[in-house]
Amino acid sequence: MSAAISFEQVTCAFRSNVAGGSTYVAVSDTSFEVQQGEFVCVVGPTGCGKSTLLNVAAGLLSPSSGQVKVMGQALQGINARAGYMFQSEALMPWRTTLDNVKLGLGYRQIPDDQATAMATDWLARVGLAGFEDRYPHQLSGGMRKRVALAQTLVLDPDIILMDEPFSALDIQTRQLMENEVLDLWAAKRKAVLFITHDLDEAIAMSDRVVVLSAGPATHPIGDFVIDLPRPRDVAEVRSDPRFVQLHSQIWDVLREEVLKGYAQQRQGRGAT
Repeated sequence: MSAAISFEQVTCAFRSNVAGGSTYVAVSDTSFEVQQGEFVCVVGPTGCGKSTLLNVAAGLLSPSSGQVKVMGQALQGINARAGYMFQSEALMPWRTTLDNVKLGLGYRQIPDDQATAMATDWLARVGLAGFEDRYPHQLSGGMRKRVALAQTLVLDPDIILMDEPFSALDIQTRQLMENEVLDLWAAKRKAVLFITHDLDEAIAMSDRVVVLSAGPATHPIGDFVIDLPRPRDVAEVRSDPRFVQLHSQIWDVLREEVLKGYAQQRQGRGAT
């Protein structure tokens, strides 16, 4: 069975628009896979290129060299088999909750009555039955995240791409959303590529954690199997001795890269 996503020696470089400007290599010679049905989290220092890799997997950005394969086929253009949940909600403020969830179905030319039924069902699954006629400004931050989740999953993608989707939430709401994602994922076992800065979140949710180096030229420096039993509660699993052991092992690899990233940020601020 082919991997859901395969990064094969992917490099992403960005050339300055200024005449004679330098080229910045964000990602260098990166290779790893996400298997079908697997939940993989990617962690790394701030600004190391995690979101760049996610954009490459979505087909929003073409690599400078190397390639991405989706279900064994080379990705060309937008990844039509993936749903993308952004760090900030992609909700239209003039559309109701129901109409926001229906939006992607309309682009797929799903008949309106069928789209309404599908969107209503997914709003119920994420705990928002009865909120169909509310607008985004009438919802809490956690509720808007639930709408964004329904908006992504209603399209039934084979691959789910998530870019720090819960980073702006308070810890209690964040843990509720993490458990909700795990419950929904367990029902269909889609491939998930999840970007996060939070090592606890990565271990609690995933089957594997891929650790990236500090930038520039970020690349994988660790790949850890998370052998904690499922189903999991993201709060309770943190007290499991194996969780503590895994956290220590991964942090030993990640710590120096975080310090490098922090030092680079301080140098950048000092130069301005």
